[in-house]
This record gives sequence, structure tokens and C-alpha cells, in this order.
Amino acid sequence: MTGAALVAVTVSSADLTMIAVIVVLLVALTFLALAETGITRMSRARARGLEAGGRARAARLVRLVSHPEEFINPLLLVVLVLQSVQTALTTLVTERLFGTAGLVVGLVVNIVLVFVFTEAIPKTWAVQHTEQAALATAGPVHALTHFWPLRIVSQGLIGLTNVILPGKGLKQGPFVSEAELLAYADEAAEGEAIEPEERALIQQIIEFGDTIVREVMVPRTDMVTVSGDFRVADVMEVVLLNGYSRVPVCGEGIDDVVGVIYAKDLMRAERDGHEDAEVRSLMRTARFVPETKKVTELLREMQAEQFHMAIVIDEYGGTAGLATLEDLIEELVGEIVDEFDVEDPRIEPIAGGDVRVNGRLAVDEANEVLDGNLPEGEWDTIGGLLFSKLGKVPLEGDSVEVNGFRLWADKVQGRRISRVRISRLVARPSPPGQAEPEPIDASGGGDHR
Repeated sequence: MTGAALVAVTVSSADLTMIAVIVVLLVALTFLALAETGITRMSRARARGLEAGGRARAARLVRLVSHPEEFINPLLLVVLVLQSVQTALTTLVTERLFGTAGLVVGLVVNIVLVFVFTEAIPKTWAVQHTEQAALATAGPVHALTHFWPLRIVSQGLIGLTNVILPGKGLKQGPFVSEAELLAYADEAAEGEAIEPEERALIQQIIEFGDTIVREVMVPRTDMVTVSGDFRVADVMEVVLLNGYSRVPVCGEGIDDVVGVIYAKDLMRAERDGHEDAEVRSLMRTARFVPETKKVTELLREMQAEQFHMAIVIDEYGGTAGLATLEDLIEELVGEIVDEFDVEDPRIEPIAGGDVRVNGRLAVDEANEVLDGNLPEGEWDTIGGLLFSKLGKVPLEGDSVEVNGFRLWADKVQGRRISRVRISRLVARPSPPGQAEPEPIDASGGGDHR
């Protein structure tokens, strides 16, 4: 009786106190798991939408998701400390109560109890009710992670990590690749959170940052230019015939662009009776950019300096083409065609499953349409790919096989491929014992040498 009484006194005085502390720690860990999942799954745009809707504590939530690196590390540090203390106390209590077997009991309690009640249940609920979880925990988490001693300790540990693992380190916060962003957009489109057109626009915006001017410019072979000694009346006819508002002015040739003439300046000169004046006297300064310039940089320059056309220069100083503000915008939103534009369709399905495309169609666009893997290299367009694989000046009807497709020179103007027909090749297995068929001649017809 005396021994049983002593055990009862021991449990009620020390062990029960530690059990109460363990329960409090489990409740705190449950709350932090709820907060971690709810806040990290909340996007900045979604949080700002809640703030605009007048939801309580949404302002603090916006501050947290806008700077996730400021709360994630302190929060994870607190979770680690609480889990360590809870594990130590649980092991100590079970060992005191059950002796050596208490170690096994403590291990089972930590695995089952902690996983179910402080991990699985709160995080599952937070995934299903992200807004409620994030709003409910935003205030306490904001106060906790802005507690200055905790922030100092957390920053010190992160600094130690950056010393051990030099480079970007953890101080700059999480990093997201373009592929991950596109995966998020795909997931949102599948869940009907955004429209397919919005997903396509997101992809175009991401790709826009990697695009260079050479990929969007009008090549020199398609440029419409006028000589500086042309009369105003003659240049006005060129402008009206082509429907352009700006035309480059050349000196001794297309590689000697000396300025740009505006249609409104021509109309003003004609109205004032100067139709016989040389256009050189009315031209404005031309802007020149290298063909390797990023289109994002050129777009910012056009906005800041208020110009709509730039002459593109190659590495040898010659004219490679021209880029307009419309060309840059079309790279984002697709082709812009008004009622006066007369152009061949960029992509035209034809009988038999083939596709006829403009020779200037980008290879990556063709791959999206064909669901293929046509190679990219020194060329940017389908015409350039065909020209490179042929290895000679093409004639209409020439063709070449590339990665499961046959590309035909459907229309050739001079030395330029302006239209390409693409056929998908269907592999035909050879009968048993028969040799593989010889590959088709890349010339696609007779000998054109």
C-alpha cells in the first residue's frame, strides 16, 4: 500500500505536470502546422483579394506572403524547438512510468500521436480550407516571427548555413523556375481557376523575357525602304500602297539607313505645297539596336523614349531588319491584323493531314501546332530550318526529313523559302527478313545541281 501510494504521489506531482506541458506543446505544434500550410499555400494575389474584400487580418497576411523568407525560417525554427522539447519530455515521462519499456511506448506515442494530431489532421484541413487557416493564423504568426530575439537567432543560423553552403544561400528566400511557374499555370487551368487563353498568355509572358530582337524583326528582305533623294509625292505613294506609317530612308543602299520618314510629315509637306522636296529634308533620326538585344529591354526603351521603330543591325554592322512596337506586342498577344492587312495565313491545314506554314513561322510555334520536336539551332524559323537541312539554295518541291516530319519548299521567292508544307511521317515496319528501306533523297525530286 505504501509503495502504491508513493507511485501515485510521484505521478500527480511531477509526471502530470510534464504531461500537461506535453499537451500544450502538441496544441502549439498543431497550430503551427496549420499556419505553415495555410500561409505558404496562399498566393500574394489571393491575399490581396481578401484584403480588398475587407477580411479581418488580411493586411497581416499580405505582409507575410509578400515576404515569405521573413516568416518561414523563424516559424520552422520554433517548430523544431517545440518538437525537440516535446519528444524529450514524452520520452522522460514514459520511461519514469514504464521503466525500460517506456522507451518503446514513448516512440510509439511520438510517431502516432504527433503525426496524426500535429501533422496530418491540421495540414489536411489547411489544404481544404486555405483561406480560413491563413486568416486565422496570420496575426499570431506575424507577432511570433517578428519577435526580435527569435529573428536574430534565425538569421544567425541562416548566416551559418550560407557560410557552409556559399552561393545564393537561403537569405534570398525561395527560388521558383520558369518550368515550375508553367506547371502552376497548367494546374490552375486544369482546375478551371484560369482560362486556357490566360494560361497561354502566361506562357508567352515567360518566354517573352528570353526572346531576342532577331526572332521578332521583319527581315531585310521584307523591308520597304525609300531613297533619301526621292520626292515627297513619290514616297507618299509608297506609303499609301503599303499602308505603313513609318518607312526607313536609305542613302547608298539598305545597309546605309540614314533616317525614318513619317506618313504624317509627308501629308503635312504635301498640304503645304512641298511635294517636290527631297524626303531627306523631312526624315527623322533612326534608332539602331543589335539583333541580339532582348525584346524586353527594347520595349522599355520604346516606352521611355517614345519611338515605335528600330533598325536592327547584325554583328557586321549591316542591316538585319527592323522591329516595330507592333512586332513586340504581337510576341505577347499573337498576330494583330487590321482590315487593310493582306497576308498569307501563318498556319493553314490542308487535305491529307499536312500543314502549310509561313516560312517565317518560329520553330517553337510549329512544334506547338504539330506536337513535334523539330530542332532549334542557328535558325529561328521553319524556312531557316529547311534551308539549313537542304544545304543548298532551294527550289520549289525540294524536301528533307527532320525528326519524323517531311518539310517541303512549297513556295520559293528568289533564294528565300516563303512557304513550307509539313507532312508527318508514318513509320511502316518492314516485313520479317526484309531490309530496312533506303532513306528518301533530301532533294525530294530530280537532281537540281
